[in-house]
Amino acid sequence: MELFKTLLRVRHYEMDALGHVNNAVYQNYLEQAAIEHSEHLGLTLDVYREFGCVFVMRRVEIDYLRPAVAGENLEVTTWLKQIQGTRALRGYEIRKQNEANLLVKAEALWVWVDAKTMRPRPIPRLMIDKFMQFPEPTLQEYLR
Repeated sequence: MELFKTLLRVRHYEMDALGHVNNAVYQNYLEQAAIEHSEHLGLTLDVYREFGCVFVMRRVEIDYLRPAVAGENLEVTTWLKQIQGTRALRGYEIRKQNEANLLVKAEALWVWVDAKTMRPRPIPRLMIDKFMQFPEPTLQEYLR
């Protein structure tokens, strides 16, 4: 499945008493990356409204490996590890922009729920197909 990357700038009000990004803020970064990934695939809020459903984060596991501070640009990478039934399992990595070392490694379980009842519903085939699509190969990849 496709890797999706986005950049987020760390804001001053996201710092904790130690001057690092507060651990709870990283969940917001994960949610933002998932939203941007959906939008990138054409699965906008309007599409979600048409289905009358939304994805909600049911479980998240975050490994905090290194700190980030205000003013830094972070590259958040996300991908779907599995999508089936009512659930989608996403992987995440967060790094400082243009650096290899991981700051955060995470995994989140998202559940597709009815927006009114908050009861789980099967993920529509259209959404599964969009998330499962592979990016078009580049010329360099063809030549390998």
